[in-house]
Amino acid sequence: MPPAVHEGYSLFDFDTLGLTPKLNTALKRAGFKQPTPIQNKAIPLALEGHDILGLAQTGTGKTLAFGLPLVEQLLAQPGKPAPKAVKALILAPTRELTNQIAESLRPLLAGSKLRIAIVVGGQSIGKQINTLSRGTDILVATPGRLIDLMERGAVDLGQVRHLVLDEADQMLDLGFIHALRKIAPRLGTPRQTMLFSATMPKQMEELSRAYLNDPQRVQVAPPGKAADKITQSVHFLAKQEKPAKLREILSRDRAALTLVFARTKHGAEKLMKGLVADGYNAASIHGNKNQNQRDRAIKAFRDGKVNILVATDVAARGIDVPGVAYVVNYELPDVPDNYVHRIGRTARAGREGEAIAFCAPEEADLLRQIQKLMKIDIPAASGTSPLGKGGDARKGRTAASRRPTRNTGSRSNTKAPARKRRLKWKRAAAANVAQGVAAHQ
Repeated sequence: MPPAVHEGYSLFDFDTLGLTPKLNTALKRAGFKQPTPIQNKAIPLALEGHDILGLAQTGTGKTLAFGLPLVEQLLAQPGKPAPKAVKALILAPTRELTNQIAESLRPLLAGSKLRIAIVVGGQSIGKQINTLSRGTDILVATPGRLIDLMERGAVDLGQVRHLVLDEADQMLDLGFIHALRKIAPRLGTPRQTMLFSATMPKQMEELSRAYLNDPQRVQVAPPGKAADKITQSVHFLAKQEKPAKLREILSRDRAALTLVFARTKHGAEKLMKGLVADGYNAASIHGNKNQNQRDRAIKAFRDGKVNILVATDVAARGIDVPGVAYVVNYELPDVPDNYVHRIGRTARAGREGEAIAFCAPEEADLLRQIQKLMKIDIPAASGTSPLGKGGDARKGRTAASRRPTRNTGSRSNTKAPARKRRLKWKRAAAANVAQGVAAHQ
């Protein structure tokens, strides 16, 4: 039986939740006053102890949706964690996302004795072993490094009573389901499990059935739908025309924070170096960068010292920079769900943003799959679309026939040939796993 969809509670502010005084004070100091829609629906149910299947776009406050009830319940559990022990485990697919989750949760721990630790690949495992030797209340981890620590006997998961799987769809894309099968049997029982995702592929239903117990499903938008305040458009052009078009767009507002997505690590680095050579203030993050390089690039971008960040899908998960004005899909992703995650880097925390895509003729089928997932036709900003209305490749459209608009919910009905679609998905899955190996250990 699928999880029940819950309409949520009517909350006016966090004071109505009856939280402990320490947590209430921490929320006020951090500036949290009113819950977002996903928080409004998820927090009361999680505080009651329900397992949660949460579906919401990126930038809608998912971290607080699981973090607040997690901290509240840990505050009610007296006693320090034993050496090597963990009380609550949060799994995320990337190093950047684990850092962002921990940064978001730390203000909630102010004034309490709760400890939070991070374990990710690309950093000293010796230091992580030393940190875990003292035990921790909350552990935020990537699956690969956590398994390394488990095999060394450096962490005891037997006392875990709260499990969170964040960006679970991306963990599935990267093949982490196998890691989860190794981790789950080591966790304590009974436990509360919360699973959050921006999209809902079929495997997510299977994951929910395997690891959640009678979950409450909370949803603030249909899976695969982008935030309403994102204006989307697509430029149809030849591959060799992309560099000039990118510079034309960047030159319109040279001070704006712009995130540019490339498909490969080498492509991202080459694109960044070309922009720097042309006088643009750009940096890059991808799997060939070590963790310190990636952290420095993201910090420079967040601080405004660099206003153009070129990234791959794997490296960009967890980038939470509220001021991103533009997301440019220089190359369309092989996996349609990744398009939703990419453009979710803008229009965060209620702001407006613009998502611009480039589509070369050889990428037409990728665009068709994206539009099918999102159930919209992305308006053409320039060039002639090889896709007709509703995604029909036989009927082209010029840019003049459509203006850029926000999500309307219109439906794209044409299906790509089944055999071709299966081959693309296999290639995409293989590419994602290969790219993720270095970044997610």
